Amino acid sequence: MLGEAEPQWLSEETTIIAIEFNGGVVLGSDSRVSAGASVVNRVMNKLSPLHDKIYCALSGSAADAQTIAEMVNYQLDVHSMEIGEDPQVRSAANLVRNISYKYKEELSAHLIVAGWDRRAGGQVFATLNGLLTRQPFAVGGSGSSYVYGFVDAEYRKGMSKEDCQQFVVNTLSLAMNRDGSSGGVAYLVSIDEHCTEEKVILGNDLPTFFDQ
Repeated sequence: MLGEAEPQWLSEETTIIAIEFNGGVVLGSDSRVSAGASVVNRVMNKLSPLHDKIYCALSGSAADAQTIAEMVNYQLDVHSMEIGEDPQVRSAANLVRNISYKYKEELSAHLIVAGWDRRAGGQVFATLNGLLTRQPFAVGGSGSSYVYGFVDAEYRKGMSKEDCQQFVVNTLSLAMNRDGSSGGVAYLVSIDEHCTEEKVILGNDLPTFFDQ
C-alpha cells in the first residue's frame, strides 16, 4: 500500500572467524543483529552447533543462516545414526554447500564450518554459493573487510590453542571497533578431541588498541 514502509529484514552484518590449530579449531563471532539502521539484538550467539564437535559461524540473513544450520543439524544426526559414528567435518561442510547452492536464489547466507573429527583432526571450511574450500583460517561478514590485513600479517602456522584464541579475540575486537554493523560481545568456541568449550567475552573485557 502507498505510504507503507518497506520491511526491514533481520540481517547478520557481522564478523565471523574460524582458525585451525594442531588438534582442533577455534571459532568466533560478534553478537549484533540489525534490521536496516536499527540494532534489534545485541547478544545473539552466531556460533551454531551442527553436531557434537562441528560448529558453524553464521552471517547474512539471520533467518536464512539459522534455517541452513537447523537443516544440516538434522541431516547430520540422521547420517550419524546411519554410519554408527560421528560425522566428518567435510560431510557437514558439503551439506551446507549443497543447500546454499540449491537455494542460492532464495537464501542469503554465508556459513563457515569448522570442527574436529578422528580422520582429519581440526578443519575449517569456507562455503559460499556452491564454493567449498578448506583453509587454515577463514573470516566473513561485513567486518571482515576491516581486518584482512591484520589476519594476513598476524597468522602463523603452528599456533597453539591459546594463541588461536587470542588471535580470534583480537580480530573480533578490531572489526567491532571499525564496523558499525558488528558489536556487542564476542562468542568463542574451541573444539578438540577431548572437549568443546564455549566462552563469552563482554565488550568491556575485549582488548583495546592504540586508537581506542
